[in-house]
Amino acid sequence: MSRNIRLYCAILLLVLPSAGCAIEDKGWVEPRPLGRDTPVYRPPVAPPRPGEQPPVVREPTGAITLQQALALALLHNPGLAGTSWDVRMAEARRLQASLPPNPEIGFDMDIFSPIGQAERALQVGQLIFLGGKLQRQAKVAALERDLAGWDYEAKRITVFTETAKAFVALRAAQEKVDLAEEIVSVSEKMAETAGERVRLGKASPLEEMKARVELGNARIELEQARQAVPAARKRLAALWASTDPQFERAEAAFDVTGAIPSAEQLAVLLAQNPDVARWATEMALRQAVLRLERAKAIPDLMLAGGWKRQGESGRDGGVINVAIALPIFDRNQGGIREAEYGVAQALQDRRAAEARAYSELAEGYQAYATAHATALILKNDVLPQAQKAFEASREGYRQGKFGYLDVLDAQRTLFAARIQYVEALADYYAAAANVEGLIGQSLDSIGTDAEDVQEKQ
Repeated sequence: MSRNIRLYCAILLLVLPSAGCAIEDKGWVEPRPLGRDTPVYRPPVAPPRPGEQPPVVREPTGAITLQQALALALLHNPGLAGTSWDVRMAEARRLQASLPPNPEIGFDMDIFSPIGQAERALQVGQLIFLGGKLQRQAKVAALERDLAGWDYEAKRITVFTETAKAFVALRAAQEKVDLAEEIVSVSEKMAETAGERVRLGKASPLEEMKARVELGNARIELEQARQAVPAARKRLAALWASTDPQFERAEAAFDVTGAIPSAEQLAVLLAQNPDVARWATEMALRQAVLRLERAKAIPDLMLAGGWKRQGESGRDGGVINVAIALPIFDRNQGGIREAEYGVAQALQDRRAAEARAYSELAEGYQAYATAHATALILKNDVLPQAQKAFEASREGYRQGKFGYLDVLDAQRTLFAARIQYVEALADYYAAAANVEGLIGQSLDSIGTDAEDVQEKQ
């Protein structure tokens, strides 16, 4: 009897389809050029032990650079870490989808027959998928895992972009503090000059009063600017889940120079956008789902074999059972039609995603180009003239050639232009970060049209 059972089990094992039995470290798509060399969090293949906590962030001190902030955010951002586990879970689902159904074992005995004459049977059975269902459902699960990888890459780009923008906001807040301190210093000197002129009888006390009022307003603006810096520091540190940032300031160049790439140059790179690039995988998934649904129309085979003892004769014998459903009514018509609709829907969704990406790039580039032009005009035209006018009016005021209101007007014009310049730079760097996130590449790595022409010449 045992020899027969072993024989039947061996036959079943031979006909069982092969399947993967281990977690693969796959699903991670090729990173976009933007931030490709910056370390990023990927969860281990082995699940964390119960109670295991994420690694403690080693907070930087002193000045922090943009590259340091990006490295901290990409390694310790909780949202990015959570999305990375989606890839691991999708890989686990791929493993499960590649496994065939378990064999079944059964024992039958006629309980109404006398003991010793009861008919007994022991069978081992296996459901065998026909039409390549197992391979097709494993393919679907693998493509779903790859889509999880695209979601992870999109999240990485988002974290990169948000970190760059938060860094820029902190840098701009610091610039406004420096500028407010300079305004206070200039206002103090103007108040001293006005007081000296009043003591010498060259001006009325009203001028000194106005100067003191202007100094008070400057000190209020300085305090407001100082209060904005800690909030900006916390917003930046929150991207790596820090609630008590230890760094003191953001350190980076804060200026605008040269030309920028054209909109046409950037539009070519839009295919790198994860929300656009992922659609090749999405279309493959919809087609794989359709192939799987068509395979489901083929009925599966139930194969069983075992040993049977006849009660009265006491003879042993082998038993083989084969069963297959007749596809008369249910041929998975609804599942196939739904999958066909899914393919048609994906074609339209892909077009919508591409159109949306182009629209976002157009709006982002407009903001980028406008802020760049504004900053250049302020830097090259407005600020030099405002500085000259202020210096001339202040010197003329000391010599008694101009009144205090003339100096005050020139001072306000100059510092208003400088504040406008800081805000234009903040808008420029923030818009640049948005554009880089859309094309998946640093703008510094893209030449301008003028540079391209010079290279061709």
